Amino acid sequence: MPEDVQDVFGFALGLAQSGLKHDAAKPLKGFGSAGVLEVVECDEGGTYRAVYTVRLAHWIYVLHCFQKKSTKGVETPKPDVDLIRSRLFDAQEDHVAWSKQAKGN
Repeated sequence: MPEDVQDVFGFALGLAQSGLKHDAAKPLKGFGSAGVLEVVECDEGGTYRAVYTVRLAHWIYVLHCFQKKSTKGVETPKPDVDLIRSRLFDAQEDHVAWSKQAKGN
């Protein structure tokens, strides 16, 4: 991933950690709310996406970063959506386990 794209994604994630939202961050369609966000950045090498969730208290989980290679519109390819869904599920389970441990349960 080009360095300038990494910089944009890093800045967006830094804002998210501070409770703010990058101007380019938008809800990812198909995930029901604004809790799963996507930042899209174009570079001469292509279009790149970073997907993260702010649904889980005190945590920002990066679910997927990738170069969009599909030539069919702007829709996120199904394999990437499936991977994001799977990682979101894992993040939710991880967060529950962390919460129980933090409470001493």
